[in-house]
Amino acid sequence: MSEQWRIDKWLAAAGVGSRKDVKKILKKKAVQVNGTTITDAAVKINVDEDKITVNGSDIHYHPGPVYYMMNKRKGRISATSDDQHTTVLDDIDSGDKNEGLFPVGRLDKDTSGLLLLTTDGTWAHQLTTPNLGIEKQYEAWLDEKPSTEDLHKVGEGLQLKDGTQTKPAEIGEGKQEEEGYSLMITVTEGKYHQVKRMFGAIGRHVRGLKRVRMSDVALDPALAEGEYRALTAEELEAIDLDLNSKKNTLSTNK
Repeated sequence: MSEQWRIDKWLAAAGVGSRKDVKKILKKKAVQVNGTTITDAAVKINVDEDKITVNGSDIHYHPGPVYYMMNKRKGRISATSDDQHTTVLDDIDSGDKNEGLFPVGRLDKDTSGLLLLTTDGTWAHQLTTPNLGIEKQYEAWLDEKPSTEDLHKVGEGLQLKDGTQTKPAEIGEGKQEEEGYSLMITVTEGKYHQVKRMFGAIGRHVRGLKRVRMSDVALDPALAEGEYRALTAEELEAIDLDLNSKKNTLSTNK
């Protein structure tokens, strides 16, 4: 039996754009199904038999695991469900909540920025396993500018207040902003509250934190907080290349 999908959900999953983008494209009468122009986002299509075009170009997509990029908003917890708190899945449209969808890793409740979501458990595990050391880059706003010596300590890896030793981190150039002293930090671990604890170890308080990159995929600046879209084929390829490179390095070093 052929699978039926809503046209807007299918086009979004195919990487044409977010659900919001797709609805705009439909209103512009740019979508055709078997030669018939479609403007209703709720129209169902047969994914095995129907021919779908956007602005005259054929769109090919066969449903499988889903991969989303979200600009997580503050106040959401990185979980699939919670009795007391609002989760990141509460920002996913009901039509996009595929069975088994979950966040890849976690961002703290008060942290915003790039969060990946998927139904692909193997892919998620590879991105979060400590062995591969996938990079995660954050913009942090501190209460004060750290000394050069203290930034060097963070960059070299330091001991947290509970005795945990961190791996080296990459520290970018900083600047003073209204929210505080802003700088970029890239880590390859995912310890609990890691960035906050690293700066806490040198006596600095993190006022705000936003993830801007994971692996080789950066947060789409067009996504407002709480918005999401399907990862593009190019973004998925970039992540796969990074994962394969890390696995090859790990294998060589054994």
